Amino acid sequence: MPLTQNSLEIDAAAETSRITEALRQQLGSVLRRRGFIIGMSGGVDSSVCAALAVRAIGAKHVLGLFLPERESDPDSLSLAKLVAGQLGIDCITEDIAPVLDGAGCYRRRNEAIRKVVPEFRDDWGCKLVLPPDRLDSDRINVTYLVVQPPGGEMRKVRLPAAEYRAIVAASNFKQRVRAMLEYYHANRLYYAVLGTPNRLEYDQGFFVKGGDGLADVKPIAHLYKTQVYQLAEYLGLPPEITSRPPTTDTFSLPQSQEEFYYNMPTQILDLVLHAKNEGLSPEAASEEVGLSVEQVKRAYCDIDQKRATTRYLHLGPQLVEPVDITVNRDLA
Repeated sequence: MPLTQNSLEIDAAAETSRITEALRQQLGSVLRRRGFIIGMSGGVDSSVCAALAVRAIGAKHVLGLFLPERESDPDSLSLAKLVAGQLGIDCITEDIAPVLDGAGCYRRRNEAIRKVVPEFRDDWGCKLVLPPDRLDSDRINVTYLVVQPPGGEMRKVRLPAAEYRAIVAASNFKQRVRAMLEYYHANRLYYAVLGTPNRLEYDQGFFVKGGDGLADVKPIAHLYKTQVYQLAEYLGLPPEITSRPPTTDTFSLPQSQEEFYYNMPTQILDLVLHAKNEGLSPEAASEEVGLSVEQVKRAYCDIDQKRATTRYLHLGPQLVEPVDITVNRDLA
């Protein structure tokens, strides 16, 4: 099929109906729970998922969680509250900074940073970035550390592999602590946890195992980011949500998803991933996505590499031999 800018258009009303019906069936017949817990970040994905949950089972059976920490963008909390108020759902705010402090999240990360930038102090800003021209050459991608003292200039230094892994490992505490609190509230209320990854994040492994990748239901994992925005418009979410650029909201300096993980804006990556999924050649995809044939080839290779590298994130625990869960449940 030819690739056009309209290739990802959906019938938002029909898709909303399909998802909400699936949510009702999954909650009642499969999971056998009374409602949904959803961590609300102020982004379009969690906002759409919350709105779908309300349409599916009503606002009284949906609980929103605000899970800020001391490096969160204040706009994230205010936008999440805006959406929750519009949807009429109950919400709880849990500041996760004390838990992160206790686990050594900030300390471990900063110790790793100081191995590369010895003068780094705890009040400096930081983030990780990839080179901006990753589609223009075949060189190996190298992650850089960006640091900024209060009121000072940003500095960018190349990160050795060991320090990169240590920084990411420490930062992943944030997603895992949020998941822990989501399941705490889900357990006490007999609710299910609603996950928020879109198709790009799910396909390309842009999530933390045991963190934001952990959920009982993932209602938009089949939708490209472009399609999530279409649902947001249909569901009447505030323009502050639909106009906000996607961010990671993980590091103390502002960081886009593109500079940290993806190699192009999500609206273009949507089309590239769709073209690859449809089996289109780089030559056939090139004109519509606005990239050269060589750039599309590199983008295809990057998609394959991310799929291979992050495949383990999708796997459950590996067993020596299959277990009959029916028998196992009876024994329990």
